[in-house]
Amino acid sequence: MVLLFYLISFVIYAGLAALSLIWTPAQAIMIALLPVFLIGVYDSIQKQKAVLRNFPVLGHFRYIFESIRPEIYQYFIESERDGKPYDRQQRSIVYQRAKKALATVPFGTQLDVYKPGYEWINHSMCARHPSGVEPRISIGGNRCERPYSASLLNISAMSFGALSSAAVRALNGGAAIGGFAHNTGEGGLSPHHLAPGGDIIWQIGTGYFGCRREDGTFDPDLFEEKATLDAVRMIELKISQGAKPGHGGILPAAKITPEIAEIRHVPLGQDVLSPPAHSAFDTPKGLLEFVQTLRERSGGKPIGVKLCIGDRSEFLGVCMAMRDTGIAPDYFAIDGGEGGTGAAPLEFSDSIGSPLMEGLVFAHNALNGFGVREQVRLIASGKITTGFDMASRLAAGADLCYAARGFMFALGCIQARRCNSNHCPVGVATQKPSLVRGLDVTDKTQRVANFHKQTVEAFLELLAAAGVHSPELLRPWHIHRRISHTQVKTYEEIYEFLEPGALLEDEIPPAYRSWMTRATADAFPCRIAQAVL
Repeated sequence: MVLLFYLISFVIYAGLAALSLIWTPAQAIMIALLPVFLIGVYDSIQKQKAVLRNFPVLGHFRYIFESIRPEIYQYFIESERDGKPYDRQQRSIVYQRAKKALATVPFGTQLDVYKPGYEWINHSMCARHPSGVEPRISIGGNRCERPYSASLLNISAMSFGALSSAAVRALNGGAAIGGFAHNTGEGGLSPHHLAPGGDIIWQIGTGYFGCRREDGTFDPDLFEEKATLDAVRMIELKISQGAKPGHGGILPAAKITPEIAEIRHVPLGQDVLSPPAHSAFDTPKGLLEFVQTLRERSGGKPIGVKLCIGDRSEFLGVCMAMRDTGIAPDYFAIDGGEGGTGAAPLEFSDSIGSPLMEGLVFAHNALNGFGVREQVRLIASGKITTGFDMASRLAAGADLCYAARGFMFALGCIQARRCNSNHCPVGVATQKPSLVRGLDVTDKTQRVANFHKQTVEAFLELLAAAGVHSPELLRPWHIHRRISHTQVKTYEEIYEFLEPGALLEDEIPPAYRSWMTRATADAFPCRIAQAVL
């Protein structure tokens, strides 16, 4: 369609140019430029493509180059599975689902099935039709007065400030249509989260944005005022994020508007830096006591803790504290060290924090080993864009999933990688009004809902093909990974999975002995080391 559009424009342009033989040069130039002017007007008023709304006429060059890319792109997708070409493939899948476009692929598998790292699930001779009804996961149980029935796939934490107001409204509007939850990110609860009516998970980070005093400490009264709003269905206490664990968040001064400053309770004109750690607690027991405070102040809503697994003895200490105090979060959201962000130091992005699968399996084992796994849900967060991504995370121990990247693609993200500069060309990660206007909220709201619906449906179809009747029946042996050209193992063979109560016995599994030796419910190991020094 793009090439046909330009062919017609060229024919008109050539015809008008021919008439320049009988007109003055000035008249010829004006008439010859008329098609370009008309294209520019159309680009400015159409709502499907943010690039064209923000960059009329010039934006078409991107789509021309994109239309001739597949043959070249295929070569790279086979030679660089984990780099940019793979990101482009994932983005293409999301675009197709968000736009309800043709979602099948020609010529079979597009990945090298004999390359180490390739994963799959086997089908069953007892394959069946999917039920068509998405299962829901109850979070909160007996500890909460207001437990939440969650979707299997929800929007991961992305703050207003990092994202534009239009992007936040589209995400929450999609959540309202599709019946899934939208995590606010640590940037605070804004009117843009509340207006569309979608379910909200309010994330509280180390900066306590939206519920902080002038000195940056936690304000329980301000928290209660917002946490009791009906739209807020769960509260999430963020310890760390996979993209930059232990670093805290960064919002450049250029992206801080008066509105953002008011929402976050921060000053204008300077970078906003989240502290690397919380000031409201400094021990595992203190963390759980703070969780209980949030639960009581929110009116009995589920309280979760988000973190990227780092020093494993610290998480084991939290599990010990859960046993000692009888207090437990309603869920842990495990973020992978491979997670993305708008801005992070290179070393933090590439070299700190456990990757999602290792962190998820460990968290599942730790909770199971202390006999508290049944009390706590696990949410997997990290590069989840397909139904198979969901299946592999659930087979490894998760109960449900978060996704950020996939929903960003549904909004129209083209990975221009300008997130940290306030110059996002499609209006997703910017506060510039001239760029934000390119993102049409109504159009993108429906695309967000479409992506969620079709991805969950793909997941359920995959389960049905494998003969698995419901998500909770997925097990580690369902997922296979190629280890070498001739060797394949299941997750059950790759990872060690502990039996319930295994860490409470006299004989602790060897892989956990050193971590258990350093773990304590009364202090984090780093605090003990500091005290000794």
